[in-house]
Amino acid sequence: MPIKLLYVVSPTSCFAGVERVIDEVCSEMATKHRSEFDVDVLFMTEYPGVDLSERPYRLIQRNTKGKFDILKCLRETIFAERYDLVIVPQVEMTTVAWFACLGRQQRIAAYLHGNPRLERTHIKAKILFWLMQVVVLPRLTAIFGVAPKQLAAFKTMYPSEVPHYWVPNPVREFDTENLDVDKSGEAVTFVNVGRYDYQKGQDILITAFARLAADRPNTRLVLVGYGSDEQKLKDLISELNMESRVFLENHPVDPGPALAAADAYVATSRWEGWGLSICEALRFGLPIVATDCEFGPSDIISDDRVGQLVPQNDQFALVNAMADLCDHIQEIRLDASFRREYVKRFNVENVVHDHAAAIVDALSKSGASMAASPFGKLVSARSN
Repeated sequence: MPIKLLYVVSPTSCFAGVERVIDEVCSEMATKHRSEFDVDVLFMTEYPGVDLSERPYRLIQRNTKGKFDILKCLRETIFAERYDLVIVPQVEMTTVAWFACLGRQQRIAAYLHGNPRLERTHIKAKILFWLMQVVVLPRLTAIFGVAPKQLAAFKTMYPSEVPHYWVPNPVREFDTENLDVDKSGEAVTFVNVGRYDYQKGQDILITAFARLAADRPNTRLVLVGYGSDEQKLKDLISELNMESRVFLENHPVDPGPALAAADAYVATSRWEGWGLSICEALRFGLPIVATDCEFGPSDIISDDRVGQLVPQNDQFALVNAMADLCDHIQEIRLDASFRREYVKRFNVENVVHDHAAAIVDALSKSGASMAASPFGKLVSARSN
């Protein structure tokens, strides 16, 4: 029999990073490895404009309202089937899911996407993190994380004997054939993709770009996204008199056109789990300038041909890195093919092998029999 999995998607306001990653991983598993994995995905909210009706996995749609409804939804969904493993994103929701399963021996894996060090921002989060540390963590089957340094930091913060696994995020492919853009002009366009939010640090980028623009009149900045800080960013652009140089664009489904039209990608996040948008920029061969935040960018930018890391809270270094890129843009473009090849490591088919290997290994260590799993044999063959 195939391994029966339930992936939980937390109720959020938009279908973005975590939501899209789970959808892509589960779609690949259900399509290419249907005989090895039986995949269910629980969505606890609906996303306007996103059609999830035709998915290769079994979609469980529930619309929850409030924390007690979430607890009830998790308990009813998990108890309705016999899942070999329930995979839950983030510390808080994993803690809730574990308590929802009281009275039943259920294998649960926490799936880290953000920065646990910075996510205890309010009293409820602090309580749930404390419960994770003293009650839930020793009883989990596995910890999955999207970045090696993220996992290492989590284990230092919360030591345990629970196995930890790096399961990279898949980087979607784009139809680049129809996005051939002439970049022979002198203007250099920087781009950033992400929700307009304090975490993503677009305010840092706008301020740095204003300094760059004073010496580099042939530059422009495009910020692709949407979110609660949009008006704050517009106000900052106006305050710095950058309306003719900095532009906010919304590409809710496909940032491909904006990436194809750009010359370089700049990431100024205050923290990350991984940095998926950096990898998406590499699909287009764009060079990267990124602040060395926790976590992700330093795990991705491991070669000078990929890009530059600059220290956090160092505007001077950030401006200099962007200026250096402007001054050597023609030379840097020669490595575009290397960057495109570099990111293929994170194609969804490769990433799903990592996810599958982690699931099979975690279950085998928990005492579950993997004899019936053809993928278990494949994983063993790959590891030998």
